Amino acid sequence: MKAQTKETQDQMTPTMALQELTNGNQRFVQKKQLNRDLMQQVSETSTGQFPFATVLSCIDSRVSSELIFDQGIGDIFSVRIAGNFVNEDILGSMEFACKLAGTKLVLVLGHTACGAVKGACDHARLGNLTALINKIEPAVDAVKEPADESLRNSSNSDFVNEVAAQNVKMTIENIRLQSEVLKEMEASGEIKILGGMYDIKTGKVHIY
Repeated sequence: MKAQTKETQDQMTPTMALQELTNGNQRFVQKKQLNRDLMQQVSETSTGQFPFATVLSCIDSRVSSELIFDQGIGDIFSVRIAGNFVNEDILGSMEFACKLAGTKLVLVLGHTACGAVKGACDHARLGNLTALINKIEPAVDAVKEPADESLRNSSNSDFVNEVAAQNVKMTIENIRLQSEVLKEMEASGEIKILGGMYDIKTGKVHIY
């Protein structure tokens, strides 16, 4: 399996990029990963990189984008931060990835049982983590059910997962609101901006 080239990147559409990730996740779940010579890909990408997608995901050790989408070296830009939200630096990285490096898809990937989301549900406070959690808490407020405060915490796994999904949706909204570059690229059809949730129990990614 060869690494992405300028030619293969140019030929790929946003829809094709999404299909490539979807197919890769299906291979991962079915234990049918492609056979790659990673050192060959190291050599092939030594003079340049031509990824087809940018994935914003959590730092969770169980959610490695390259693995769960069965991708190799040079295939995707992987942006990781606890709680998969955006800030100025991450938006700048995404703008570089799409506008300058040519990726065709931005995927915001949340996951079930997210520790950062649990912290936001519990309104945890700890050093620099406090500022991070503050950025996720709007998603907690946006999920209205259950109304019973005793059920709106990390012990309620359904609530945690609903907040995680809402956080993905709000992150997509923030990308469009805070990045004119990406918003314009999406409007012109150069890229797609989508969300997904990774199930840590099944290995499946659900795109929406």
